Amino acid sequence: MELPFLNGVEPGPLQSGLIVAAAAVAAVVIAVILHRIGIVLVRKLVRNRPYTTNVTRIAFRASQVCVALFAIRIVLTAAPDDMPGLRSLSYLCTVALILALTWFVMRCIVSVSATVIQLNPYDVADNLKARRILTQTRVLTRSAYFIVGLLGFSFVLLTLPGARQFGASLLASAGVAGLVAGIAARPVLGNFIAGLQIAFSQPIRLDDVLIVNGEWGRVEEITGTFVVVRIWDERRMIVPLQWFIENPFENWTHTSSTILGTVFLWLDFCLPVEKLRAEFERVCKQAPQWDGRVCVLQVTDVSDRAMQIRMLVSAQNSGNAFDLRCAIRESMIAFIARDYPEALPRLRSAIDPVEIGASSDQGRNLADRPDEIIDGSPRQA
Repeated sequence: MELPFLNGVEPGPLQSGLIVAAAAVAAVVIAVILHRIGIVLVRKLVRNRPYTTNVTRIAFRASQVCVALFAIRIVLTAAPDDMPGLRSLSYLCTVALILALTWFVMRCIVSVSATVIQLNPYDVADNLKARRILTQTRVLTRSAYFIVGLLGFSFVLLTLPGARQFGASLLASAGVAGLVAGIAARPVLGNFIAGLQIAFSQPIRLDDVLIVNGEWGRVEEITGTFVVVRIWDERRMIVPLQWFIENPFENWTHTSSTILGTVFLWLDFCLPVEKLRAEFERVCKQAPQWDGRVCVLQVTDVSDRAMQIRMLVSAQNSGNAFDLRCAIRESMIAFIARDYPEALPRLRSAIDPVEIGASSDQGRNLADRPDEIIDGSPRQA
């Protein structure tokens, strides 16, 4: 197929270039108009379907660029072979079209991810299922990003002259090069595979409460290579993905956010435990952090000086459990100090009786040696 020429006269190279340029501009304008009309029709047809609606919104610009570049590619295909720079323009347009298609696919992935997050909000009280879906979506989205980007880059390389010879030379040296590349890419591939494992097995999820290397924090972000843990004092701990596959850690919200908390007190034996238990139950019932499941007071240990009281309570999440433990500790100490101050821990002492005869002998011995006593203290020899 070739472009028509005016009056049957074949134009020169310069005129051919101008005609192709004008045809390309016209084709782009027509393609953009048709694209807008198509988007409007699609939005009206799928108004109540969130996936398609988000695709038309998020991937709008990328799809528009793809349509425009496709129109230019058709015009260049129909251009005469003697047009100056045709081969270079055709190659550049092909590379741009591949990159635009890669961009379009990535935007489609983003739209799917945004729709899944929109349909599963996690800012609710019982968000375990939403956090599970959100974690899978984000990890798989980043993995899909990597794969699509790698494929797009590969297709661009395939358009280069001599790319097959380059690939053949790589295959010829695959023995050494493969070993070197495998060693060099081991951390990247390890984190990529760990990300897929986390997405499907889900040892951690977004907003999970973790204990990592002795630090308490929440999972703030899961990227393609590392996890950001927001520690309670607003520090951030950056942990590689592979670390969570190879090392043990605590997850306080793996199956549920509910948790038990303990308060320990050492008190004197004279304290009536039943009175303390009644006060403890009253404090629990009045505390807004208590979820009504567990409220137990027991004597769990004794020593030669005091007994250990353990108060076990339950809360909806770890934050409420911490606040509840502090409130119970303060209330119980105030109750004991007010009503049973003698039950607070104290040191006991006993004075053994001394025989009169022994005291007289001791006084006589000191009187026999007055030179060794100065101001009531033994003099240093």
